[in-house]
Amino acid sequence: MSGERNDVSDWWTTSIIDMAPGQIRFRGNPIEDLIGTVSFPQMIWLMTRGDLPTPAQAKLLECALVAAVDHGPQAPSIAAARMAVTCGLSLNGAMASAVNMLDDVHGGAGEQAVELYHWIAASVREGTALEEASATMVDKWQAERTKFVPGFGHRFHKPEDPRAPRLLALVDEAAAQGTVGGEFAQIGRALQKLLNERKGKPVPMNIDGATAVIYAELGFAGPLARGLFCLSRSVGVIAHAWEQMNQGERNKGPTPPSYRWTYSGPNPIDPES
Repeated sequence: MSGERNDVSDWWTTSIIDMAPGQIRFRGNPIEDLIGTVSFPQMIWLMTRGDLPTPAQAKLLECALVAAVDHGPQAPSIAAARMAVTCGLSLNGAMASAVNMLDDVHGGAGEQAVELYHWIAASVREGTALEEASATMVDKWQAERTKFVPGFGHRFHKPEDPRAPRLLALVDEAAAQGTVGGEFAQIGRALQKLLNERKGKPVPMNIDGATAVIYAELGFAGPLARGLFCLSRSVGVIAHAWEQMNQGERNKGPTPPSYRWTYSGPNPIDPES
């Protein structure tokens, strides 16, 4: 009987939580000791990394989380949440619909940017100059992955995404205080300079690129950068879903009813008829 019980209890193995009647411990810390003493960013760090960050590390993490909460109803994730509510979904359904939109193109570029930054950092540590390493690794990325350089370019914010300079300035402050090394902020700026020169016009660092600098500086793995973006954007998602729920529209599609799509098949209907 004991052997069977061990088979069941060992089916899932975790170092995250230990729970028994009357007792809950996260990473060895009693929940009652955490409540009221750690912030939500500190708790995120504890759960994903296994230890508690310093207050300065938690503050920088919080800055990245705050910066990415929302980008308006034209953002696919927010639009999906609002449309989901008009179709009758609850808040949790709307949030699930929105988070499922956060993939490689929308919301997932932070993970890719962390990876690219690490490519460049590894090359620099091997003795390559930063400018040369940036150019070589961008070429490698575009040859092996996609022509789009993750974390750069924005269809609305030109010549500058207002979030990026603020976040980089906060990284500079943290580096001056010894909280982070500043290596990835330098890489981000080198990429910005390179892309501007190659394009002949500003290619703004976007929210994915800026938060990726912070996540890389703090030592978060690339996939966690995407997960953290999902956590952050969920704040905007729930706000928009709740607002839409209270506005009360039903089955509200992506465009007003008077606007039709472009039909490219045979025998189109005359739009004037």
